[in-house]
Amino acid sequence: MEREVRYCTTEDGVRIAYSVEGEGPALLICPQLWESFSVDHLVPDFERFYGTLGEGRRTIRFDPRTVGLSQRGVVDSSLEAWVMDMEAVVDAVEASDVSILAQVASVASAVLYAARNPSKVQALVLMNGWARMLDLWPEELLRGLADMARVNWPVAAQTVVPRSVSPAHDQAWIQAYIESTTGEEAAQSILARLPADVTSLLQEVEAPTLVLHYPEHNLVPFKLGQQLAAGIPGARLVPIRFETYDEEWLATVVSAVDQFLPGRTPGPPSDVTAGASAFRSVLFTDLVGHTEMMQRLGDERGREVLREHDRITRAVLKAHGGTEVKTLGDGFMASFGSVTKAVECAIALQRAFAERNTNVGAALAPPQGAASGAPTPLEPLRIRIGLNAGEPIEEDGDLFGSTVILAARIAAQADGGDILASMAVRELCAGKGFLFADRGEHALRGFEDPVRMFEVSWREE
Repeated sequence: MEREVRYCTTEDGVRIAYSVEGEGPALLICPQLWESFSVDHLVPDFERFYGTLGEGRRTIRFDPRTVGLSQRGVVDSSLEAWVMDMEAVVDAVEASDVSILAQVASVASAVLYAARNPSKVQALVLMNGWARMLDLWPEELLRGLADMARVNWPVAAQTVVPRSVSPAHDQAWIQAYIESTTGEEAAQSILARLPADVTSLLQEVEAPTLVLHYPEHNLVPFKLGQQLAAGIPGARLVPIRFETYDEEWLATVVSAVDQFLPGRTPGPPSDVTAGASAFRSVLFTDLVGHTEMMQRLGDERGREVLREHDRITRAVLKAHGGTEVKTLGDGFMASFGSVTKAVECAIALQRAFAERNTNVGAALAPPQGAASGAPTPLEPLRIRIGLNAGEPIEEDGDLFGSTVILAARIAAQADGGDILASMAVRELCAGKGFLFADRGEHALRGFEDPVRMFEVSWREE
């Protein structure tokens, strides 16, 4: 659905494009640098991020002057000018009590706006920003960047994109900047912001403030986030681990913001949680040879061995942030908000059982003098694991739907000691350092098309 674009006029007569979507507490989302909200589709990860944040909220987006759908060719694009853009938009939507999410270049503008308008700002979330422009880069370097933007805007745009492990994602941001403004207007913005410094205003911010910052950010040093948090009374600083904008990043940031901002307005009742917040990685385990073991050992001894299996599994799930959905007699179903955590947990489970089996190996032989055929005092435990990722249906703490069914079917295809994963898991783990071996396509009951599976390597060389 196309976003409705509206316009308002700033105090100095500049026309600013903005949009309003949803219902609930007002959230003004400021741009990072020069990207227009009209090109969200170029960066699907952030389109998903903004969409998730917007659920149950009245989300306000805008293009600052010289960017995207707002008036171009404006001479003044200073810090003060960007604040005028924010003031015009907030006044136009009549948001008397607004929360603000500001990122990178817009952080200083948000601080200035909040200091000047304490009665209008309910909360501030500041991501990867700074208080003083020249703390970011030296003046000569910034002037050089402006010169480069005038001569070769695509190369200059590439210089200011935070590096992730996904070249395609980085290129998407570059394209978003290129399509949102010109090199000349970007250069004017850089030069106009050289004197920008809100350090002295940090102490005047009255709104509750959350500072999110990537400790390993290649463009904005973590110490600049620390300075913001230290200067704003009562501000909280939360470091956010960052490699790329995957579902783990999304879940971490959205959770931090949701816990801080005023509550969302509940949507209409539904059996399915809509949107990215419903994303789960589903893990199934199965104890190989369980039935034969119970017949061989008897109920009492078999249950004792099974309790050890359950104890090991639950300890590993807890250590990796997994949620136990239910036990299945000889196995578990668990869910994770992160596919990375799910794969790490699967590997840890196999290693835990392998270590346990090694430690008891010497005790597997019957004691000297024992009667022939007597049960061994200890049993090896071998499990198989299946992984899938998607948006299952959640109801009363249980999970249903094709995402869950496929995870179970994949687990059933594994041998003892195997971890098998779906194509979705394989693709979401790209660049994470896991080793996958293609196990080919398999026809699975209940699925029309063959399903390609991948084996996850877990044995240490």
